[in-house]
Amino acid sequence: MANLVKNPSIQEKLYREIASVVGEKQSKLTYEEAVKEEDLQKIPYLKAVILEGLRRNPPGHFVLPHTAAEEDTAINFMVGEMGLDPNVWEDPMEFRPERFLVEGSDKGVDFDITGSKEIKMMPFGAGRRICPAFALAMLHLEYFVANLIWHFQWNPVEGDDVDLSEKQEFATVMKNPLRARIYSRVNSV
Repeated sequence: MANLVKNPSIQEKLYREIASVVGEKQSKLTYEEAVKEEDLQKIPYLKAVILEGLRRNPPGHFVLPHTAAEEDTAINFMVGEMGLDPNVWEDPMEFRPERFLVEGSDKGVDFDITGSKEIKMMPFGAGRRICPAFALAMLHLEYFVANLIWHFQWNPVEGDDVDLSEKQEFATVMKNPLRARIYSRVNSV
């Protein structure tokens, strides 16, 4: 959400894509107007936004160490650094969800987060040791972000720059919590 507050044009593009699938707003919010699970597959830019957020800010910067069988050597994967590697990602510090869309279009997302084809980032691990709930996590991320953007416009607090610096707790979290002004989108379309 911090990246969407910091990049209002991306937030607006995401809102417009959600509106094209769910329909224009009515005067009252109801459950029926929520983005539903079956809508998520029709919103490729949403998945691209989620993947870009996971690339830039994975939930953990390390996965559990692995041991090479022959050498008995521990191997650590720097998950947080993988997503910022300039040899893999063009302009890695820029928040640009379009990098995950097929040929830069809005046709769909072409990225293997499981690492079965290639490993460019691994926010949930990769291969046979990938988090068994990664698909559920992706579903929830898409569902929550879609509904937060569908129902509310997120703006930065005036005079307060969104700080994306991180700190380590159980998971990697924002060093300074997100401060945003949130406005209902009711009657805003």
